Amino acid sequence: MVRSCESTRDAEFVLRVLRKMNETSFGGSGDEVMFKLTLRCYNMMLMSLARFLMIDEMKRVYMEVLDDKIPPNIYTFNTMINAYCKLGDVVQAELYLSKILQAGLRPDVHTYTSLILGHCRRKDVDSAFRIFKVMPHKGCRRNEVSYTNLIHGFCEAGKVDEALKLFVHMGDDDCHPTVRTYTVLICALCGSGRKTEALNLFEEMIEKGCESNVHTYTVLIDDMCKDNKLAKAKEIFDAMSEKGLIPSVVTYNALIDGYCKEGSIDAAFEIFDLMESNNCSPNVRTYNELICGFCKAREVHKAMALLSKMLDKKLSPTLITYNLLIHGQCKEGHLDSAFRLVDLMNENGVIPDQWTYSSLIDTLCKKGRVEEAHSLLDSLGGKGIRANEVIFTALIDGYCKADKIDFACRLLEKMLAENCFPNSWTLNVLVDGLCRGNKMHEASQLLERMVHRGVKPTVVTYSVLIEQMLKEYAFDHAQNIFDQMVSLGHKPDVCTYTSFLLAYCNQGKLKEAEEVMAKMIEQGVLPDYITYTVLIDGYAREGLIHRAFDIFKCMVEAGCEPSQYTYSVLIKHLMKEKWLNESRHRIGQESNPNVTSINIADVWKLMEFDTALALFEKMNEHGCTPNAKTYTAIIIGLSREGRFEVAWRLVDHMTKSGISPGEDIYNALVDCCCSLGMYGEALAMIDTMIRYGLSPDLDSYKLLVCGLFDKGDIEKAKAAFCSLLHHGYNHDEVVWKLLIDGLLKRGLVDRCSELVDIMKEKGCQFSPQTHTMLIEGLFDRTRA
Repeated sequence: MVRSCESTRDAEFVLRVLRKMNETSFGGSGDEVMFKLTLRCYNMMLMSLARFLMIDEMKRVYMEVLDDKIPPNIYTFNTMINAYCKLGDVVQAELYLSKILQAGLRPDVHTYTSLILGHCRRKDVDSAFRIFKVMPHKGCRRNEVSYTNLIHGFCEAGKVDEALKLFVHMGDDDCHPTVRTYTVLICALCGSGRKTEALNLFEEMIEKGCESNVHTYTVLIDDMCKDNKLAKAKEIFDAMSEKGLIPSVVTYNALIDGYCKEGSIDAAFEIFDLMESNNCSPNVRTYNELICGFCKAREVHKAMALLSKMLDKKLSPTLITYNLLIHGQCKEGHLDSAFRLVDLMNENGVIPDQWTYSSLIDTLCKKGRVEEAHSLLDSLGGKGIRANEVIFTALIDGYCKADKIDFACRLLEKMLAENCFPNSWTLNVLVDGLCRGNKMHEASQLLERMVHRGVKPTVVTYSVLIEQMLKEYAFDHAQNIFDQMVSLGHKPDVCTYTSFLLAYCNQGKLKEAEEVMAKMIEQGVLPDYITYTVLIDGYAREGLIHRAFDIFKCMVEAGCEPSQYTYSVLIKHLMKEKWLNESRHRIGQESNPNVTSINIADVWKLMEFDTALALFEKMNEHGCTPNAKTYTAIIIGLSREGRFEVAWRLVDHMTKSGISPGEDIYNALVDCCCSLGMYGEALAMIDTMIRYGLSPDLDSYKLLVCGLFDKGDIEKAKAAFCSLLHHGYNHDEVVWKLLIDGLLKRGLVDRCSELVDIMKEKGCQFSPQTHTMLIEGLFDRTRA
C-alpha cells in the first residue's frame, strides 16, 4: 500500500490509515493485540513522503518514530537528509548528519551523495566538491550518483569544463557514466553553444553501450530546433522512434516550437497530429506554441480555433495564451476582438498584465486613436498595473506620428516622474518625431540629455539623424554622423545604408548607390527587400529597365523575397515604358498623366493583364520564374482595388502554370467579389477553398453573409453561415465578427437572432461574456 502511492493525496491517505492502525487494538477482552508500526514501515512511509517532498509530514513521522521508542537507523537518517538536500536545505540536512554521529552510526555513500546534491542545489559547488574529495578518507567509495550530482552542479554553475574533467576521471573510482551523466553533460554543452561536442558525446555514449533515453534525445532535438536545424532535429526524432522510445510531450513541443518559429506551420501540425495519434496529450504549452505560430503567420482565426480546442480538452488558457491571441488580433487590426479577449480573460480569472495593455495601446496608436490609448494608460493605475517603458514608448510614438510632438515630450516627463526609466527605443522614437518635425536642435538636446541619464544611443538613433540629413541632401553632415557612429563602436545596419542609397537614387547618382550596396555587403550587412526595391526604382526611373531587372535577379538569388511593393515598382515602370513605346508610334500624342505621373498607390487601379504578362516575360528573361508569391502579391493588389476580372485571369494563368492558389489569394478574391456585389462568385470560391482544405477568413465570411442578407438571399446567407460552423472556428469569434460586428452594426437584428438560434440548434458553445455582449447588442439595436 505504501509503495503504490502515486500522488500526495495517496500518501496522505496511507499515512492516515497507518496512524489509525497504530493507535488501534485488536481482539476481545483480555486477548487484545496492539498493532504497532515497525521501523521498516516507518522508513517506507518516509520514503513515500520524500517522493513528493512532503517535508513537514516527514518531520512528524520522524518524531513519531522517536515517540514509539524506536531507534532510527542509517536508512531513516539518509531519507531525511536526502529530502532536505533535494530542497537545497543543507543546514537542516546537517542536523540529521549530526544525529547519525550521535547515534553511533557512520555516514555512508548515500549520506555524502545527498549532501553533494544539497550543496549543488544551493549553487555552492565548492562545498559540494569538498565533500566529494573527503569521501574516500571517510571510507566511502564514490559511486556514479556522486559523480553525476557533482557534474550536474558544475554544469548548472556554468563550469562545463570542470564537469568534463570530472567525467573523464570517473574510471579512477571504477565508475561508469550512466545515461543521466551523459544527458546532463550533453544538455550543458548544448546550452553553452558547444553543439559538436554534444553530438560527439552522444555518439560516444552509443558506442559504449549506454542506452540513451527519451530525455537525452529531447535535449538534442530541442537544441537543434533552437538553432533552426529542423532537418537534423527531425532526423534525431526519427532515430529515437526507431529505437522504440516513446517521445514525451516535451519532445513533441520542442519540434512543434521549432517548426512554428521557422514559419512551417503545416509541419508543426503534422507533429501535433502524430502526437495525438500516439496517445500523447498536448498540454497548454503545445497549444501556446501553435497559437504563436499562427499569429506570426497572420492567421489569427486559426489561432482562435485552437483556443476552442484547448477548452474542449479541459485545458485552461494561461496569461501567455491570451496575450498571444490579443497580440495576434492587434497585429491584424482587430481591436474589438482584442478587447473582447480581455473580457474573456477577466471572466476566466486570468488577470491582464503590462504586456496585454502594451499591445492594445500600441495598436490604438497605430490606428491614430491616440486619445483612447492615453485614456487606457490613465486607467491602468486603478487596475493595479504600473505602466512600463514599452507602454509609455508606444504612446509617445503615437503622439509623434500624429504630429503632436509637444504631447510626446510631456509624456516623457510623466514617464520620468513615475520613475519609469526610458530606454533606447523611447529615445529613438522621440528623436525620429523631432526630426520629422524639422526640430533638429531639439533632437540634439534630447539626445544629450538622455545620454546624461544613461540612455545610450543605438545604431537606430544615428540612422534616424542620418536619414533626416539625407532628406535635405546634406551628404557631408550625414557622413560625419555616420563616421561618429562607427567610431563609437556602432555597426551600421541595413536601414543606415539604405538611407544613403535612397538619397543617391533620388539624385540619379546610381554609381554612388551601387558603391553603397557593395560596401554594405562587404561589411556583412545583407540588403533587405527595401534596399533592393530602392535600387530597382532608381534604375527604372532613369529608363534602365533591363538593369532594374538585373538587380531584381540579384535580389532573388540572394534569397531576399520580393514584396508587393517591389512588384508594384516594376509594374509601374513597365506601364510607363509601354506608353512611351506606344507614343513613339503616334506622332503628336499628348502626354498621358495616368501613366507618366502614376502614383505607386494607383498601380493596381490602372494595371492591365498584358502588363502582368510583360512582367513575367522580363522575369523569365532574367532567370526568375514567377512563383506562388509573385502571383499572390499581384492578385491581392488587384483584388483590393476591385479589379476582379484581371485578378481572375491571373488566377487562371497561375493554375495553367502548375501553381495552386493559396488561402491569401482566395480570401482576397472573396472580399473583392463581395465589395462588387458578386456574391454567387464569392460563394463558389469559398466552396472551392473548403474542397481544397483551405480556411476562409472570418472577415470574408462576414462580408459574404451580411451581403447576402442585404441582397435578400436569406437561404444562401444561412447556408453559408451553417457551413462555417462545421469548420472549427472559435464560436466566440464567430459571434463577435459575424453577428455583433457584422449583422448588428448593419441593423439586421432579426437576422442576427435567427443565426443565434441556428448556433444553439447545432450545439455551438460560446462564453457567458460573449452571450452578454450579444444580448446587449440586440437590446440596443432593438431600442434604436
